[in-house]
Amino acid sequence: MSKPFTIASSLVPAQNEALGAVSGCRLVPLEEQPWLVPADADALFTYQTQWRNAPSVAPEGWPFNLRWIQVASAGVDTFPEWIHAVPLVTRGRGVQSPAIAEYVIGAIYAHEKRFWDERIRGAGQWRHKILGSVAGKTVGIAGFGAIGADVARTAMVLHMDVVALSRTNRFEMDGVQAAADMDDLMRRSDHLVLAMPLTADTHGIINAERLQSAKPGLHLINVARGQLLDNEALIHALDSGLLSAATLDVTAPEPLPDGHPLYTHPKVRLTPHVSGMTEDNEERLSRLLVANLADFLAGRELSGVVPPGRGY
Repeated sequence: MSKPFTIASSLVPAQNEALGAVSGCRLVPLEEQPWLVPADADALFTYQTQWRNAPSVAPEGWPFNLRWIQVASAGVDTFPEWIHAVPLVTRGRGVQSPAIAEYVIGAIYAHEKRFWDERIRGAGQWRHKILGSVAGKTVGIAGFGAIGADVARTAMVLHMDVVALSRTNRFEMDGVQAAADMDDLMRRSDHLVLAMPLTADTHGIINAERLQSAKPGLHLINVARGQLLDNEALIHALDSGLLSAATLDVTAPEPLPDGHPLYTHPKVRLTPHVSGMTEDNEERLSRLLVANLADFLAGRELSGVVPPGRGY
């Protein structure tokens, strides 16, 4: 009798149940320290957040007999470089992108229609005000993976102009204009969406110098990683009027310490890293994980392959 394909998993029970139901597979749940996998494990399924305290040096014997690591989240920037001793690492690309795109569009509407203003609670506040339009505005997208592409598709349905910047600057989507560089993207955008991976090159990419390139009144939306932004430079740009607002679903650190000015700044809309969370999130993740597992067992190409040295 052939040996079953053994999966070590630090995922939640619902995901483990879905994986364990795949024919020919045996699942071993992990309680803590997901890098300490059983010696007979062929694959490791894990969450990025569980690796924040991973050791800087690989455990003795790593990568054991692992042939594949599947990360349930889209990002892999918290993982140590030594995980790439495993021949194949994949991530949960695209699972949360539709929900995050909805969040971005919601943030744009909230900004233009001033939904974050004070609620009217009496006749004395009953005053007309000019609201912003959405159609005809330009949304800039920094990073054009699954999230950026979903934002672009939705924005164009709303008759927004879309300008984007990526590593290749090639966009297989009609209507997307390419920005020359980040400064050009900031000059052209009414709403700028940060959807790029966190790497050595993108860490702190939105700093005091770059913010000087912003179109006056720019609304900045960050759904990627807080480390892309210099917090002090952002606050200065908001205070000076260079930026009209910032919608932040991510911060550095997370959570921010009590008393941090971003909690109370009148031009900041802060949410606790929830843009990708919807009621069907677990179902969509299960479908991706099971599909990738089936493709691996059949020797087919997998979704979300991570090149060594790349953060997302």
